[in-house]
Amino acid sequence: MGAIQTSESGTGRDGGRQSAESAAQPRETVERTSVAALSDSEFAAQVRGWLDEQLDGEFRELRGLGGPGREHEAFDERLEWDRALAAAGWTCLGWPVEHGGRAASVGQQIIFHEEYAKANAPARVSHVGEELLGPTLLAFGTDAQRDRFLPGIRTVSELWCQGYSEPGAGSDLAAVSTSARLDGDHWSINGQKIWTSLAHVADWCFAVCRTEPGSKRHKGLSYLLVPMNQPGIEVRPIVQLTGTSEFNEVFFDDARTEAGLVVGDAGDGWRVAMGTLNVERGISTLGQQIRFARELAAIEEMARESGALDDPLLAEQVDRAWVGLRVLRAHAMRTMAETADDGGQASVGKLLWADWHRGLGELAMAVRGAAGLVAADGDLDEWQRLYLFTRADTIYGGSNEVQRNIISERVLGLPREARQ
Repeated sequence: MGAIQTSESGTGRDGGRQSAESAAQPRETVERTSVAALSDSEFAAQVRGWLDEQLDGEFRELRGLGGPGREHEAFDERLEWDRALAAAGWTCLGWPVEHGGRAASVGQQIIFHEEYAKANAPARVSHVGEELLGPTLLAFGTDAQRDRFLPGIRTVSELWCQGYSEPGAGSDLAAVSTSARLDGDHWSINGQKIWTSLAHVADWCFAVCRTEPGSKRHKGLSYLLVPMNQPGIEVRPIVQLTGTSEFNEVFFDDARTEAGLVVGDAGDGWRVAMGTLNVERGISTLGQQIRFARELAAIEEMARESGALDDPLLAEQVDRAWVGLRVLRAHAMRTMAETADDGGQASVGKLLWADWHRGLGELAMAVRGAAGLVAADGDLDEWQRLYLFTRADTIYGGSNEVQRNIISERVLGLPREARQ
């Protein structure tokens, strides 16, 4: 591998496509066989062994790179890492074998995500396709759609982004106004999406559009699969407080996609979109919590070395953060055991981790003290970046306010909030 790039270079609009097209000889791929017969200990040993070998070898410089607020770090190298995972059979573990997965149980998927996080492996660049769209196509897609798109997700040869939020519909998905009309054998799409993660490197977007003129709220929406590399789409990066720009605005000006690339029935996009959101708040959150635990341990060690931990009030904050992390895990494990969710448990989980992680950023700044207010040579350090980016945790993926509405209306049965 070449030198690791940690600047915005390597994440241009065509970054994913250029890497896919210019990739060297494809890696040897293993036969995708079921892992269901393996015991948990056998499976965990296989995962650890492969990760240790790779992260102590060819990919050793990638440990800990990437993730929210840091997607610019070594993007091309992390893309190659994802393809190495795919070649070794470590992508799409929970998918059925007939669709290229390995039929891993929920318990095995949890083991994989936790071992991955414990190894401090780099953040995945293909998670939107693998963890969101893939399961959605398995649940709602047609055979033709699965045959067309699942192989590219599994091999990481096509990258995806999610077209949900809009300037007038941030966390209120039912208020989207981006329209799509059927024009012969294609949909013609017009409108704007915002806060679209990694749109600048994506090959495809799954977008919720209003396909029934005059419809309101949840009715008349459709879930479309849209190619990004076309004249009718413009992507503009959004520069964040951290100085990075992994979020984007996406403008559709008579953008086109085939008539058959609607997932579920036309007009039934709300149900499909909710299925995607429930997947988003699933098993992978347990790996996320391992990364949270690593951040908390580093903050505690920093507080101990600086003497800040001698302050009983700050020590109590550290203890509360530790307890809160255990609550996150307990809720996630309980949710995994449930067979159905009306959105309530997923919303509770989002509220819990978003508030906790934002509080962790504030705790880091409290430990740093006055030194945390100064950016050395104009560059943010790890903890300053954590503090600034976690301000967004309670907004993206569904704001806290919207999550509370879901819980109050769908779980507690309270009256709906008045809407215009």
